[in-house]
Amino acid sequence: MSVEQNKINAKRTFEEAFNRGDLSVIDESVTGSGVDHQHPDEPSFREHLKAVISAMRTAFPDLHFEINQLIGEGDWVALHSFMTGTHRGELRRPLLPADGPPAIPPTGRQVRVAHMHLIRFDHGKGIELWHVMDTLTMLGQLGLLPTRAPAETTG
Repeated sequence: MSVEQNKINAKRTFEEAFNRGDLSVIDESVTGSGVDHQHPDEPSFREHLKAVISAMRTAFPDLHFEINQLIGEGDWVALHSFMTGTHRGELRRPLLPADGPPAIPPTGRQVRVAHMHLIRFDHGKGIELWHVMDTLTMLGQLGLLPTRAPAETTG
């Protein structure tokens, strides 16, 4: 597949699966034998990705990814995006760490969170994912971080 086709496939996955909740696009655009490097022990990349999208759309029913930059080279596509949504449902695993709370109840707060994705394609299907999101900003926007008093200055 061409770089341009891989970019189209990546954009389509975000628009249809993440933004609209149509998980059937995952069956078409992602291989089951791939790897999400945030969760490398998952047995099926495809099913794991569907679980992540479902959990995100449950926690943020108005979930939307706005892609700001989309760059491709060779088998790789890189995306910079902002995720927005209103926390109206429980935030659950696989979005939460295994040693953390089982769920975070809805806060009703809106978030705007930066994301970076690096996706490798093989024959037009996503096979490898590196992903970074600004988790601390999201937790702060949800009011889930302890507040701190400003540091005292001495003169």
